[in-house]
Amino acid sequence: MKVAVLSDIHGNFQALERVMQDVKEHNCEKVFCLGDLAMAGPQPRMVIDFVRRQNNWIVIQGNTDKMIADFSPEILRGTMKVFPVMANALADDVLFIEEDKKEYLRKLPAQKELTVEGVKILLVHGSPRRNNEDILPDMPLKDIEAMLEGTDADLILCGHTHIPAGYQTNKKQTVVNAGSVGRPMTDEPKACYVIAEFENGGFSIEHRFIDYDRHTAAEIMRARNFDGAEKIAEMILKPESRHI
Repeated sequence: MKVAVLSDIHGNFQALERVMQDVKEHNCEKVFCLGDLAMAGPQPRMVIDFVRRQNNWIVIQGNTDKMIADFSPEILRGTMKVFPVMANALADDVLFIEEDKKEYLRKLPAQKELTVEGVKILLVHGSPRRNNEDILPDMPLKDIEAMLEGTDADLILCGHTHIPAGYQTNKKQTVVNAGSVGRPMTDEPKACYVIAEFENGGFSIEHRFIDYDRHTAAEIMRARNFDGAEKIAEMILKPESRHI
């Protein structure tokens, strides 16, 4: 069975549409979506609507999904202190994302355990410990193993950092960061996702890098016209840091 693993769409429908074409071309039977569907992107409502219409998707909640769903002045103030552009995006998102869409995000599970072809899988957004914990390339293996303590999954799928990564632990657990569909933090900012193929208790992993119309996505982002929208638009074209 082939499964597409998507994360961190961040309202970028241009990227999602192109990735889904590639998913179809590779005959994936299911999609695992690891969260952060909407916040700080060009077309968050379109992305939420698209995702919740899909019957063959398993979707979990990302940290920014939770911020939108559980929005409060305290969340806004805390975000503003650290990431002011993201805080402005959040404030704008919650104004026009309808309540039914917020309720969809609110009801998404934080994690999901499942088995495919005899492989035990754990879906998380950040790490098994926290939805906003980073699993990045070139981290000490002991740090990764500490994050997995108490889990027994063969394969842990995560996102959050917008940077693809992979690890094999001393306990033979595999960790795969799927990167980001909507705001990849790679040298060449193509949409990134994973195809995982499962057969007879084993699996293979392929990161896919898909070009899409970044300029249209950036133009739509600029048109949102809140303070910082231009900065996010530039990040779509040429990423520097996801922390803005």
